[in-house]
Amino acid sequence: MTDQSKISVKNLNFYYSKHQVIKNLSLEVKANEILSVFGPANSGTTTLLRTMNRMWDIIPGARMEGEVLLDGNNIYASNASTIELRRKVGIVFEIPTPLPMSIFDNVAYGPRLSGIKNKVALEEIVEKSLRMAVIWDEVKDRLHSIGSRLSGGQQQRLCIARVLALEPEVILLDRPCSGLDPVSTAKIEESLRQLKEQFTIIIVPHNVQQAGRVADRAVFLLMGDLIEEGPTAVMFANPKDKRTSDYITGRFG
Repeated sequence: MTDQSKISVKNLNFYYSKHQVIKNLSLEVKANEILSVFGPANSGTTTLLRTMNRMWDIIPGARMEGEVLLDGNNIYASNASTIELRRKVGIVFEIPTPLPMSIFDNVAYGPRLSGIKNKVALEEIVEKSLRMAVIWDEVKDRLHSIGSRLSGGQQQRLCIARVLALEPEVILLDRPCSGLDPVSTAKIEESLRQLKEQFTIIIVPHNVQQAGRVADRAVFLLMGDLIEEGPTAVMFANPKDKRTSDYITGRFG
């Protein structure tokens, strides 16, 4: 893990109409780390992820102030391409959404849109992406069956593979294990530990325990305010703020 900041959030304020959901937040995300952003409902965790690849752009009444930089470049600059941004910064949502096509075509979809037509090249991308998402061994003999027929945990790993196929630099994960069984959750967490060697990962975990298991650093948000951030082991063992301690130990939230 390097000291280079992959993403810099500077003085971020975010509003849905008149309701402010993020308040003057500044944050540095290092390259090749897993950063966990956690907090109770309505604390702005999902919104923070959406600001990092502009997934809120089409929401009526939403607006933001401040800057988000990717490798030092403002992703909200007038000449910034949202298509290029979303290739570099992929997002996986809480509910898996396989495309209505085969497992193979789900993963090959993005590369094909990018202009890759060669069958061998596509096969290599699909296998590599499914291996990185720790699902290849489970699906390699049924790549041409419909992706939506997989189990929930497998569908989520398929969606991760679909993002990986575009070779992003940053992966955003919004409660990717919500509603999954412990075995599926463990497989996704295993894949994250491997993926951080190549990618920067920002995850909103489905519970505090997951943040403790997978993240190098953690950020605690409460009603839009950044309460505390730091190395996960330090924050969980000796939180500086009583509100952080209360949330981690389950006294509220």
